[in-house]
Amino acid sequence: MTGWHQVAVCTLAAFVALLNLAPIELQRRIVNEVVETRDVAVLVQFGIAYSVIILMHQAFKYALWLYQSWHTESTNRYTRAHLLTLYGDKSSSAEDGAGRAVSVVGAEVEKLGGFAGEALSGACANGAMLIGVAAYVLYVEPQIAVFALAFLFPQVVITPFLQRKLNVLIEERVVLLRDLGDGISGMKTNASSDPDHVVNSIFTNRMRFFVLKFAMKSALNLLNALGPLTVLLFGGYLAMQGDAQLGVIVAFISGFEKISSPLRELIGFYRITAQANVQHRMIAKWMAS
Repeated sequence: MTGWHQVAVCTLAAFVALLNLAPIELQRRIVNEVVETRDVAVLVQFGIAYSVIILMHQAFKYALWLYQSWHTESTNRYTRAHLLTLYGDKSSSAEDGAGRAVSVVGAEVEKLGGFAGEALSGACANGAMLIGVAAYVLYVEPQIAVFALAFLFPQVVITPFLQRKLNVLIEERVVLLRDLGDGISGMKTNASSDPDHVVNSIFTNRMRFFVLKFAMKSALNLLNALGPLTVLLFGGYLAMQGDAQLGVIVAFISGFEKISSPLRELIGFYRITAQANVQHRMIAKWMAS
């Protein structure tokens, strides 16, 4: 079920991403060619071309969203049916693990299904966008491109370091949520069952998770904000020296946004993959128990 559909949705995602590259060149040409020559007819032609590309991009993006959602829900349906069959065969009389089974078949499967339906195709789209824009800016003006791209590479170093710490907290949270489910299920049959301490542990776990998560997010946002500033300062200097056109700077600012956004998404894909790996390992451990 997954193989060919995954290839198809990844191909569609990459096409949507590459289609989004066209406006960058159109912006540069509008500023450099149309504004300088003041040719209204050419301006209208560029405007129509820009509008057509935007409409095409949104139409294909809508189709991509629907395909990803269908893939996600199909994966969820198959996985839940499979796990319910295994749980029924394993022990139909055991009640102590009922809450744990609800947690696994419910929220945990949902996260894995979302990863299968959207994460991989999203990574394909963002990878295509990142490579395409990077190649474009390096071709148009290598000097500005090197300065701007230099602020993106530290993100690749920061993310794995903090993500390893987040993975430990994610695994701990999965165990706590399963314990909470079992505790709630046993409250009516076991008077000594008290899930309050588990609730407090979940709170502590989540706050530690947020401290690390937002620290990483702040560092990445700072590096992303420095990129456009570099383009404006260094590109503006080159423009004053006559070594760069104004349209190039406009295109680069737009291009940097189109680079930083997919890079953030790829970093997010790395984080989601790490979390999905933890989730998959925990579900496999539950199935084997």
